[in-house]
Amino acid sequence: MSRRHRAERREVNPDPKFGDVVVSKFMNSIMREGKKSVAENIVYGALDRMQSRAKSDPIGLFHSALENVMPAVEVRSRRVGGATYQVPVEVRPERRQALAIRWLIAAARSRNENTMEERLSGELLDAANNRGTAVKKREDTHKMAEANRAFSHYRW
Repeated sequence: MSRRHRAERREVNPDPKFGDVVVSKFMNSIMREGKKSVAENIVYGALDRMQSRAKSDPIGLFHSALENVMPAVEVRSRRVGGATYQVPVEVRPERRQALAIRWLIAAARSRNENTMEERLSGELLDAANNRGTAVKKREDTHKMAEANRAFSHYRW
């Protein structure tokens, strides 16, 4: 790693169908082995399936699902005098979004529907309705932070 300066953040282009940068980031996270067109088909297929099942705007549903999964606080390990404490810290907005995307994709992959399209649409609909594995992960993270609130004075 360079010691001179931080690497500059890359701009992500908005996706071609909806013109949304967050959908594009989501697509890039789903992508494996550089197969962007496969990831595109999965995401757009899942959004179409969500639209037909929920009878409402898929992008609005997608954003509400993402909002419901974003964590506000998380715990980070901090070593103080030979003991390691789990210190609750607030999460930066970019990291909140990245964690929500990561958790949604992991939860969708662990579901047991037949195609990734079905799994993703199911998990997004669940998250939009404040249930599902990804929302549970957020709740567990918040519970852990709440339980370790006593160590918040070790924040750096």
